Amino acid sequence: MRARVPASSANLGPGFDVLALALGLYIEVAIEPAERLIVRSVGEGAELASDANHLAAMVAIEVVGHDRLAISVRSSIPVARGLGSSAALAIAAAAAAGSRDPLSVGVDIDGHPENAAASYYGGLVSATVIRNRVQVVKFPLDERLAFVALVPDQSLSTKKARSVLPEMVHRSDVAFNMGRMAMLLAGLGDAAKLTKDACADRLHQDYRSTLFPQAPEIMAALLERGALASCWSGAGPTLLAICSSSDAARVVSAGGDILKSVGVRGRVFRLRPDLRGLLIDDQIPDW
Repeated sequence: MRARVPASSANLGPGFDVLALALGLYIEVAIEPAERLIVRSVGEGAELASDANHLAAMVAIEVVGHDRLAISVRSSIPVARGLGSSAALAIAAAAAAGSRDPLSVGVDIDGHPENAAASYYGGLVSATVIRNRVQVVKFPLDERLAFVALVPDQSLSTKKARSVLPEMVHRSDVAFNMGRMAMLLAGLGDAAKLTKDACADRLHQDYRSTLFPQAPEIMAALLERGALASCWSGAGPTLLAICSSSDAARVVSAGGDILKSVGVRGRVFRLRPDLRGLLIDDQIPDW
């Protein structure tokens, strides 16, 4: 069986550990019976373990109950860059292995229901776990919006990015984020309502900037060069510009210059939102 799953960008500023958006970078996993375990990877993450320690192998073996499998992984999702690669891979591997509930597998493996839900369902979602069940809500997404991701060459693990966050936060900061998240959902549903303040955050972005000091300058520069709003993508270090489709090319063109101006090497992607989520076998279009 073959399964394809999109990347995801979580948090989107104020929606910490709640909101995520599926984006048009993909992981595809194919699994078939074999005499022994074989793991092949191409594209992003090809340098990772090619044995039972590979995440796709661990997931597939758990689902199937044995390791007599040939597993092929093809990915365009940068690893450890805040684009949900682990959740996407877990869901794709679980689906390709025949799991009845790939979403739950993705949440159990990755620990981030919002990333997993965006990759599974596509589009803009909120997700949380209530009484051991993943609860997901899909929100409208204005088709006039486009997304530009600035992906530094340097990686940043979610564990490290979470380690700099405080255990306790002020009530005023929580209220600040709740208000901005309401603004963000309105703006993502209707681009005419989207403003830069909708991606403001007090729970994670400033704290994580100690690990990526150029981030605030890059996000400000994206706004100056035409983005409607900008934020960290997940735990970073990828930074996301939310643009009108008519301005996206200008922001893409500026992205490389912005990275260069602050001494950061990286890549710039113009990405469409993925609205389909998990696809299986004949549903999967050519890349």
